[in-house]
Amino acid sequence: MGKRDELIAKYADDLKNKCGITPDMGLLTKVTIGCGPAIYDADAETVAATQESELETVRKNFLIKKLGLADGPQLMDAINSVIDTYGRSERNKYRAVIYYMLVKHFGKEAVYG
Repeated sequence: MGKRDELIAKYADDLKNKCGITPDMGLLTKVTIGCGPAIYDADAETVAATQESELETVRKNFLIKKLGLADGPQLMDAINSVIDTYGRSERNKYRAVIYYMLVKHFGKEAVYG
């Protein structure tokens, strides 16, 4: 099992045990691959949920650019909802898990089709 497969298994575990979500493994794999080399960088693989600039990056670069969503307050509401689901007190909020939940939230699975 390669490093990426180990990370995908770790993300699936977080989705199941911390978020109460049974992951679609095909979609989770595609979202993880879509994160690119960030998943291998200790700082970039997580989302700092308490940093406004980090949440802005998720909003601009992922929701607007990648998923093609229109800007508006609903984007930050969704990000905050996903972070609440993950658990605000959870120390490591993995980028791939957050992105996966946002894709599901907005029904944008087709972007990864």
